[in-house]
Parts: sequence; C-alpha cells; structure tokens
Amino acid sequence: MGLLDSFLADGFLRFAVEEPLLAWARHARGFAAAAARDPAQAHWLRCGGTWFVGVDALPNDAAGRLPGGPPLAGAAMDFVRDELGVSLPLHRAQVSVCYRGYPQPSAEESAAAYRFRRNRDAAHVDGLLAEGPEKRRHLREPHAYILGVTLTEQSGDAAPLTVWKGSHRIMTAMFATAFAGRPPGTWRGIDVTDAYREARRQVFAVCERVALPSSPGDAVLAHRHLVHGVAPWGEAATGAPEGRMIAYFRPEFPAIADWLDRL
Repeated sequence: MGLLDSFLADGFLRFAVEEPLLAWARHARGFAAAAARDPAQAHWLRCGGTWFVGVDALPNDAAGRLPGGPPLAGAAMDFVRDELGVSLPLHRAQVSVCYRGYPQPSAEESAAAYRFRRNRDAAHVDGLLAEGPEKRRHLREPHAYILGVTLTEQSGDAAPLTVWKGSHRIMTAMFATAFAGRPPGTWRGIDVTDAYREARRQVFAVCERVALPSSPGDAVLAHRHLVHGVAPWGEAATGAPEGRMIAYFRPEFPAIADWLDRL
C-alpha cells in the first residue's frame, strides 16, 4: 500500500525523523519554550496549568521559517504538496505543551468535560468550535490538514497524541449528510452538534485508538476530519523540563467547499 492509500485508509501518517525536519525542530524548540513562558501568552494555560494551548504562539513565517532558521521542509511537506495537492502559506504554528500531571480539573471545564478528557483524551475533530453555554458546534476553521512536529524528548506515556484509526471516514460521511443540498456559503451556520456526537460515539465503538508517542523531529500528518486527542500524562512518565512540546500547523482552505470535497 502506498503512502497516499495508507493516509486515505487510516487518516494519518507518521514520518520518520529526517535531517531537514530535525533541524527545524531543534531550532524551533527555544522559540516554543519562550512562548510558553511569555506572560502575554499566559491566557493559553488550561487544565489547572498543565496544558499550554499556544494557538498562533510560534513566530514563524509563511514558509514555517523562524528567525535565523530553516524553512519547514521534508517528506511530510512533500507529501502534502505532491500527493494531497495542497500548497498553502503557513500560519503561526500552535505550540501545544503538556506538563506533568496533565490534565487537572479547572474552572473553565465542567466535571463531565474533565471526565471526557481523562477517559477519552478529549477526542475531537479540529475546526468545530464548541460555543456558548450549551457548547454547540459549527464549522469555524476549514483546515486543509493537521501537521504536528515534535520538539522535545519524552517517554511514550508523557501525554502523547492519540488518534482513532479510520475515524475520518465516519466523520466525513456525517458532514456530507449534514451539509447535503446546502450551499457552502451557509455551512458555517449549520449546527452539527448532535450529528457530530453520534458519529463520535460510532467512532469509539468501531475504530482503534492509537497512541503516537514521539521524539524531536517526528512528524504526524492527520486528515482534517480525523478524531484525535491527547492522552493523560502517565504516573511514571518523564519528559523535558519545558514539558512535552509539539508544534501544529493547520492552514485553512480559502474556499470552504474544499474542506469537504478535497482529499
């Protein structure tokens, strides 16, 4: 099975460490650590101070380049361009940092949401923001893909990324039904909460949960509809002093219809 076939079947690909991406990760680590320590970014701390969300926290340019460093390059970016046919400028990357003890209860999260985070890794599809007191979900961010590049060394049980293998196919079918017959210009206004929850229950019932521990320079490419989350920090887990850091790129399609229709 080729890489594209594997990606379309499973919804994700892992790319082995290679020098271009490892060089980028080594250079990015200091910038990511500085962002997580920046008082101006403190509003991104969640889960009792054990998770730094870090949206747009990395000061990279549209090629992924940080001051004095290389552009984001390597097999993962080649695959996105050559196999998925996507060439979009990169946004400032998210810096996701988990610390020992993740997750802890917090005021911004209900008891039920905390249990879901502990027991189901807060599994979700990116771009469907839970809004308002009833946490209704609408498509707000039509990502083209999700690319995570690990910046730190840690044990495999230190809050790794988790994915539900093949879940993107269930979610894509649900979105196609929810948006059927509706012009793309109206999609942002469609409440998909109930259909999304039901599809996610189906995912939990039939899809394999896969933990993806990683080291510096490791890259994971995920389909934009893939259900994924973050496992709790294990009791015996070890990691870098600055926490488990992963930089995420999630560029958005200019045309929202591509979110459903493209590979």
